[in-house]
Amino acid sequence: MGQRKIRVQERAANHIAAIAWFIESKGMVATAEAFAERVYDFIEKLGNTLTVHSICRDPERAKLGYKCIPYRKKYTIVFIESETELIICEFIASKLIHW
Repeated sequence: MGQRKIRVQERAANHIAAIAWFIESKGMVATAEAFAERVYDFIEKLGNTLTVHSICRDPERAKLGYKCIPYRKKYTIVFIESETELIICEFIASKLIHW
C-alpha cells in the first residue's frame, strides 16, 4: 500500500487551528488538542494510493476539479488529488457548502 505526499495549504491549516482555538477558549484544552490530532490523522489516511475519491457535489468546486470528503458529518475536507500528491485546500463546515 503506497502513500501519496500530503500538503496542507495555509488556509486549511488556519481553519483547523481556529476551530481548535475555539474549543480551547471554552476551557477544553485537551479536547482541542485531540481534535486537531484526529483531523490530521484523518487527512493522513486520505493519502492511500489505492483509494480514489469522488468529485465535490458543489458545482463551483466541481468545476475546479476539487474532491470533497466529509469529516464527522459536520466538516468537509476539500482537496486536489493526483497520483503522487494530495493537496488539502479547505477544511470548512459542511453547512457552508451549497448544492
